[in-house]
Amino acid sequence: MTPTHDDPSPEGAPPSRVSLAYANLLGPAMDSGGGVDPLRLAPGGDLDARFAEALGVFHEREAAGELGFVALPGDAEARDTVQELADSFGQWFEDLVVVGIGGSTLGGRALADALLGSHWNDRTPDEREHYPRIHFLENPDPDTVTALLARVDPRTTLFNVISKSGSTAETMALFLVIEEAVEAAVGPEKARGHFLFTTDPEDGVLRRLARERGIPALSVPPAVGGRFSVLSPVGLLPAAVGGVDLAELLGGAGDMLGRCRSPRLAENPAGLLAVLLHAADRELGAPIHVMMPYADRLRSLALWFQQLWAESLGKARRTDGTSAGTGPTPLAALGAVDQHSLLQLFMEGPADKVVIFLRVVEAGVSVTIPRRHPAEPALAYLGGHTLESLLEAERRATAEALRVAGRLSATLELSRLDARTLGGVFMLFQVATVLAGALYGVNPLDQPGVEAGKGFTYGLLGREGSTAPTLRDEDEGGFRA
Repeated sequence: MTPTHDDPSPEGAPPSRVSLAYANLLGPAMDSGGGVDPLRLAPGGDLDARFAEALGVFHEREAAGELGFVALPGDAEARDTVQELADSFGQWFEDLVVVGIGGSTLGGRALADALLGSHWNDRTPDEREHYPRIHFLENPDPDTVTALLARVDPRTTLFNVISKSGSTAETMALFLVIEEAVEAAVGPEKARGHFLFTTDPEDGVLRRLARERGIPALSVPPAVGGRFSVLSPVGLLPAAVGGVDLAELLGGAGDMLGRCRSPRLAENPAGLLAVLLHAADRELGAPIHVMMPYADRLRSLALWFQQLWAESLGKARRTDGTSAGTGPTPLAALGAVDQHSLLQLFMEGPADKVVIFLRVVEAGVSVTIPRRHPAEPALAYLGGHTLESLLEAERRATAEALRVAGRLSATLELSRLDARTLGGVFMLFQVATVLAGALYGVNPLDQPGVEAGKGFTYGLLGREGSTAPTLRDEDEGGFRA
């Protein structure tokens, strides 16, 4: 029997399942040996015991108020506030530009791409049911900024500036550029009506500006870090502006959270994911964890996971103060595109990777491949199949090829791309990250390496109170071709 972890839907609800198939991480499935002994996952096994300890750490951190993301599915007040703004303020505009970086935009983009589609902005107003176009402005690349500001009309655009601290250099630089452009278009008095801030509930520059100028502002709960903020107003506002059902999204997250509290490893998908990926890294020599969706709409979700896994687990020191130098390396790939670029490496390169396939069981649309050119064998066999069946055949073939070659993989199956299912997926990965942090012995909620880089940036740009680092001359020694 293939080990899976299924999510039975509540009685009376339409089926909306998330299933983890992990047989190809276990020894019995691997033709070339390797893999985890399934007995270690059973009650009394050592991996089951490690899971119990990690879950205990999870509960301790939750009780201490450190895991703010677990409270988000039940925060009806925040959900209603976001919905009210989206239904009124957000719908006055033809375009929404979300301005942020990292966790401030990766989750929102993943939500929008998955539930609205990557070509949302290319649809006509009627096709979008007159919901606004949605853009994400992240990197302060002058080419990108200039092109976007030339494409949208500031007079009919809402800018959602997201920075919990209000001091993120990239985001605040973009805000200053945009603020000047909007004031030039509509005048200083009307400019404030084109901004919405998402920031700390009490402190920071954006909160002060919101109070001084009467700019609407949504709050990021204090215990919710950027990479864990997708189900907070950070991700909910752009989703709601596009018409996503927030109750379904948060309901799915709440359902998954309940499953991920189970003390039985066989019934806890986050526990299985964390324990198996940790074992793959520390015991099986596979520290590179590849997220490979077989749906274009989930490409951004893989990038969101990449930040979540990397920033949470890549730490130099453990919580007990000892040196760690630890953490898996996440990699985002896309099936079937990266079968033609990365798969050769996955198959015959170093056996240091686990591939986590994402599969959507029920495609939103179906496209039948026409039966044409029967005399051409390279074309004739495709006729009568569907594009979605082609993708699934390629995924299954890739998983089997990896298995035969002794390479580790697992598959996360989503019944369909709807709000409830996606909410569950976000919660699954967030809980798994905290559990993995406990297994690695690191704090998954901080990011000291990122903060060090920020400090150097502040110093180089002359921010008050910051010290510029002494930089090595990049031409030192004449190393330039």
